[in-house]
Amino acid sequence: MAMLLSLSSCISRKQITYLQEDLAVKDSVVGLQLQQQPYRVQINDVLSFRVKAEDQRLVETYNPSPSASNSIGEGFYYDGFAIDRHGNIRLPKLGEVNVLGRTTEEIREIIEAKIIEESKLKEEAGLFVQVKLAGIRYTLAGEINSPGIKIELVEQLSLIDAVANAGGVPITGDLADIVVIRQYPGGQKVHHVDLTTLDAFKSPYFYVQPNDLILVNPLPQKTAGFGTNGLDTFRTVLTVVTALTTTVLLFIGIVNN
Repeated sequence: MAMLLSLSSCISRKQITYLQEDLAVKDSVVGLQLQQQPYRVQINDVLSFRVKAEDQRLVETYNPSPSASNSIGEGFYYDGFAIDRHGNIRLPKLGEVNVLGRTTEEIREIIEAKIIEESKLKEEAGLFVQVKLAGIRYTLAGEINSPGIKIELVEQLSLIDAVANAGGVPITGDLADIVVIRQYPGGQKVHHVDLTTLDAFKSPYFYVQPNDLILVNPLPQKTAGFGTNGLDTFRTVLTVVTALTTTVLLFIGIVNN
């Protein structure tokens, strides 16, 4: 009985393997969706903004003053432009610009047009405007080796990347039900992604977005107190059975006496 219980409660290889293929199909070509939709900025996002021209003196006042911070994260905090609760950013000389729900490309076009209008620059001035997200900020919590708030200076980050950057999910983490809590204009929504199958690539939530909260729940085996493998579980069950047997024998001995 103890052996059967240990076998049924231990963590299987299938539960801890990422992106498993269909073993019935060898060397198959799997069509995967690797391109995410353009991200539309939300409240509390931070944008990086730079303006260049052939004569840099004409546009220098539009650029933020560089901070003295040696930390990249702190540099973005002080030099970047956070989107306020009204969906606006406040830029040098241009004032407030509403950017909520727009892509960085759309924001670039708006700012470029405003600079040309405000400074009366001509096209031949070689105006170059760069707008980027100041990294992807997200939070990892739960059954993860290195939980916490992360900032990755990339333009695209998958759940696999995020998990790997945090040291991976331990054997007791539930890869089949990764919870992504995502911010939307109307509030937050909860999504689920199964990282044990190749279908994860097709999920619209496979790519991390700024301000995502990624939760990794423990497997039922851990919450039930069983071991991570058959031997650990057998030891746990054997300890319980031994304790129960000792208690029963002592009780019988007391009754007989």
